[in-house]
Amino acid sequence: MKTIWYLLVKAYIKLGLFFYSKKTRVHGSENVPKKGAVLFAVNHPNGLLDPLVVATHSPRISHFLVRAAVFKKPLVKKFLATLNLMPIYRIRDGRNELSKNTAVFNECFEILKNKQALMIFPEGSHDKRRTIRPISKGFTRIVFGALEKYPTLKIQIVPVGLTYQKAGDYPSKIALHFGKPILANDYFNQKTPLDLKQIDLLKKAVRGQLKKLSVHISADENYEKTLQTAHKHHVDFTQVQLLNKALEKNTFTALKKEKNLLLPLYYLLAANSILPLLVWRIIRKKIDEIEFIDTFRFALMMTIFPIFYLLQTSLVWVFWSAEIAIYYLLISLVLGLIYTKTAPTPAE
Repeated sequence: MKTIWYLLVKAYIKLGLFFYSKKTRVHGSENVPKKGAVLFAVNHPNGLLDPLVVATHSPRISHFLVRAAVFKKPLVKKFLATLNLMPIYRIRDGRNELSKNTAVFNECFEILKNKQALMIFPEGSHDKRRTIRPISKGFTRIVFGALEKYPTLKIQIVPVGLTYQKAGDYPSKIALHFGKPILANDYFNQKTPLDLKQIDLLKKAVRGQLKKLSVHISADENYEKTLQTAHKHHVDFTQVQLLNKALEKNTFTALKKEKNLLLPLYYLLAANSILPLLVWRIIRKKIDEIEFIDTFRFALMMTIFPIFYLLQTSLVWVFWSAEIAIYYLLISLVLGLIYTKTAPTPAE
């Protein structure tokens, strides 16, 4: 039953993402092993939308490690557990909380031992900057701990790169790249104690792929200047490989800035969704981190918007007819989809 529930929620979220994003480019899905223990190591530019994008476009049912702050309310914790989400505690959650990671890691060992898939964000936190940050050793503790506990187990690590045309903007384009599997066993020697060299080599291998699977601008003194140059040329950040090559050569092909010719359609859609948009305006003012804008907007779209449209459709049904109500609902959905798929998304 839990698997059926997971697949139903996955299908609903994937449908929602289809209506929410202008385009999602998926590359390398053939790199994901169909069987066996897999750990997805994903960069983290855009809050809780990141695991949703990866999970809905991955052929494997995944378990997720996410920030413990999300699990504070008991009912939320129980609901998230039904979707294979587990909390990971960090120093900012309090030193006393860190001890809870032992039980979480043991659960991860069992997931991998049962040849299932686990998703983790090794950068440790979200950050919209277009750079692959140094990754923590937390995921190596899970991988090497599982191999130490189960010596015959084989674990494949699949680096996953996520790139958004503009995180927090609607509609946004997304690029998702699954990298080549890395056999964790090649970095672990059962006969010798684990040392920092093994950990660093595995971290280097994962980060090396992530830098190629997502747009990576070195976080040095030239970062802002390089980013502004890319914006000036109106580049498409979801063309990851082309843009990374351009960054290496420091030469950009200028693209024409798109004009939003669909503003009349936007205002029509806004008038048709006035109450949910008013709720969003209130919520938006309370969001301090830009990385959570897409998270809350998407959550609103998946909850309040459907309820509002169904209520509005019911009123049309009551005051006119079922046929007109169905036409109203279909036209509303089609016009919303047309705007999402055709409206321009600027770089910044």
